[in-house]
Amino acid sequence: MIALAGSGWCPGEPVPVERLPEWAELGDDERSTCAALGIASVAVSGSGATDLAAAAARRALDRASLSATDVDVVITVEPRAPEALVSSDATRLQAVLGAHRALAFSVGGLGCASLAPALLTASGLLRTPDVRTVLVAHGSKPATPRRYRHPVTVNGDGGGALVLTRSGDVRIRDVLLETNGDYADLFRVSYRDRPFAEWREECTDPMTYSFRLAVETRNRLRDLTDRLLSRNGLTAGEVTCYLGQNLSLPSHRNYAEVLGVPLDPACAANLARFGHLGPNDTFFNLHTADPPPGSRVVLLDASPTAAWSAVLVEIGAGEDGTHLL
Repeated sequence: MIALAGSGWCPGEPVPVERLPEWAELGDDERSTCAALGIASVAVSGSGATDLAAAAARRALDRASLSATDVDVVITVEPRAPEALVSSDATRLQAVLGAHRALAFSVGGLGCASLAPALLTASGLLRTPDVRTVLVAHGSKPATPRRYRHPVTVNGDGGGALVLTRSGDVRIRDVLLETNGDYADLFRVSYRDRPFAEWREECTDPMTYSFRLAVETRNRLRDLTDRLLSRNGLTAGEVTCYLGQNLSLPSHRNYAEVLGVPLDPACAANLARFGHLGPNDTFFNLHTADPPPGSRVVLLDASPTAAWSAVLVEIGAGEDGTHLL
């Protein structure tokens, strides 16, 4: 186990979906699908991904009663599109925060599920003698000018950050992650031969997404959840609540069918107000749900990349000691 010493969040201001610039350009099929997602408004911010991540990181550090100079490692969960090619978003975040003595690098490549490799990396680093505090941060921004990702979700802007340490009351008890490269190019944005205004995300095979990947996702999430609980000696009845990512109400219903219980209401509330905040979704939902001491919470993520993750979080009651995965 590792401990969550503090978290910080800064979603953008909610803007009704119908007021997005692209709404008037959507075709009838796109507009109908978008309206059925359960997203009334979407978070919009004029800040870039690094600034959003930095704002969230400062809030997380404040909640953990730490400063940037206390951080040993800064892990940036990389955005889907970097602010500039060749330059480093990871060390840019380090500089903006003033975490000058920290080691900084990025992880990602798994879309919505990219927080899981960051947690696994942080766990390994916290086993080393010189690392006691790891900051994980992500700034969520759409990869294209359009926020609507047909037929999946509507992307919002927001920053999220976690301060991870060796001990604390909120414990990340276990992390499972699986990937399948068969879907690596299922969604893509071609950009080299066109200006940014013409960037569009496309689903290269809608039938594969809607049927083959959907079935595999249900099976993977069910198996991951069963394995997560089994190897931690828990039964489903001992889980206080389940949290998933905020893609759409249909995806929330799929989670409920897989789990046999609905997701915590925080998921639907954040979905409706902010839309999809990428890898920030599940821990933002955990923060919003605010489960009481003694809770065991399972966080589930799925990405059309494709990747699937399951995380077990335990809310303690003043327990001290060292916790490492």
